[in-house]
Amino acid sequence: MQLTGHITPESLMSLEAYSKWRKAHKPEVIAHRKLRSVQLGEHVNLQFESEMTIRYQIQEMLRIEKIFEEEGIQQEIEAYAPLVPDGRNWKATMMIEYTDANERKRELARLIGVEDRLFVEVEGHTRVYAIADEDLDRENDEKTSAVHFVRFEFTPAMCAAIQAGAAVKLGCDHTHYPAHTQIPMETLASLAGDLKLRLV
Repeated sequence: MQLTGHITPESLMSLEAYSKWRKAHKPEVIAHRKLRSVQLGEHVNLQFESEMTIRYQIQEMLRIEKIFEEEGIQQEIEAYAPLVPDGRNWKATMMIEYTDANERKRELARLIGVEDRLFVEVEGHTRVYAIADEDLDRENDEKTSAVHFVRFEFTPAMCAAIQAGAAVKLGCDHTHYPAHTQIPMETLASLAGDLKLRLV
């Protein structure tokens, strides 16, 4: 899987080529996803996306749906490519996880707005709150969704601090889900690679 910085139909593998690649490389992708996954409290998991995770997601969708026509490929790219970080932010899929269906229903009703109360705090800097669900609204008056897409935008100074090894906290200050955790060093090292320093 070649990372080019820009996902285009030409840079994706054919279904046949991907099938061969997948057999050999799936464990690597799973390890990469696991490294970039952060558990926040008992019921929220953030999967920080990268070009690799999104390429894999697109290739998987093409494989499962057996899509090989240009129009279908382009639709999958348009659906997922916005989730690739662009050098000044982190982007993540937020999953609210409750195994019991009744508990999940009850908690999703209590957690309306939780996606807007997620934050990242770089040591020595102010909190950055998530910008959530830019593609479509995922909650209504009765409940929030179990899945949200979030983006954390950083200033150049924050990017520099993260790349210099500053500690970073992930948290939530929603009334019904107060939680915070230090992002592990190995995960932070991978996430720091998403950021491109800008001096302007």
